[in-house]
Amino acid sequence: MKLASLKGGRDGRLVIVSDDLSTCVDASAIAPTLQAALDDWANIAPRLEALARDLASGAATGQPFDQAAAAAPLPRAYQWADGSAYVNHVALVRQARGAELPDSFWHDPLVYQGGSDSFLGCRDPIMLADEAWGCDMEAEIVVVTDDVPQGVTSQDARGLIRLVGLVNDVSLRNLIPGELAKGFGFYQSKPASALSPVFVTPDALGARWREGKLHGTLSVDLNGKPFGRADAAVDMTFDFGTLIAHLAKTRSLGAGTIVGSGTVSNRDAEGGPGRPVDDGGLGYSCIAEERMVQTIQRGAPETSFLQDGDTVRIWMEDEQGKPIFGIINQRVKRLA
Repeated sequence: MKLASLKGGRDGRLVIVSDDLSTCVDASAIAPTLQAALDDWANIAPRLEALARDLASGAATGQPFDQAAAAAPLPRAYQWADGSAYVNHVALVRQARGAELPDSFWHDPLVYQGGSDSFLGCRDPIMLADEAWGCDMEAEIVVVTDDVPQGVTSQDARGLIRLVGLVNDVSLRNLIPGELAKGFGFYQSKPASALSPVFVTPDALGARWREGKLHGTLSVDLNGKPFGRADAAVDMTFDFGTLIAHLAKTRSLGAGTIVGSGTVSNRDAEGGPGRPVDDGGLGYSCIAEERMVQTIQRGAPETSFLQDGDTVRIWMEDEQGKPIFGIINQRVKRLA
């Protein structure tokens, strides 16, 4: 089952989307918003699934689904917790600045709590007030949970994942060091992130969803050129069950919590840092990683961060080459 929210009001209007993303049907009579559906998932989900079957069979009349008219599936959420499940990405950060990677990073996930009061739609621009802030995209996988009890095991946590999607976790790289130096974490360096237009239930992903990981190529284009083609399951040190269990160690999580994987990152086939796509590699899911590799190999970064007019495109295709979650397609615009 594929779910989306059309723009309208603060929390959008819930629709069910066909598997090929061509049509949708209003589901607001069952649940007005996606958050309302998540609040009572056990009772609401079967009714949504019945409507999805009707849409697929033609028993329910659909309307064209316009991704540009979609808000984020959850335009605002009770919680947005982003992890760093790909330790390769963290290792490159440390290596680029000549610092050792603590052994604990391989068994104790890194997580921060981001701003969840406003998520961008998949076509909303990235508003940037100052290019000197070092604006970067970060292509990631996200999941949405049901209510999660404190102390849940990683295995049980997998069973509480209700939806899977993509995110462009926008970062202002040049503001991060100053904030972290204060010892209190991100805030100004993490503006609003953009969610894929469609979230998908794990069962609808088939074999792509297994062992708490999404399997498949996460594609990233920068200014119309291939930038990243990393496999989301390869080099993922911590699966989503482990990330959720880590979050729930000391507190429960409310239904509608969004959990991010962190920047998807693959090592090169020969074991070294990843190579650009045009050099035969899998590329990168953020500009910072390419800059780190350039620093390691050539002593200084060469690729610029995002500037006014740049475009970012993030998606994942199925076996027929069709986007599974729709396409995040954003342009950077200078904030007046």
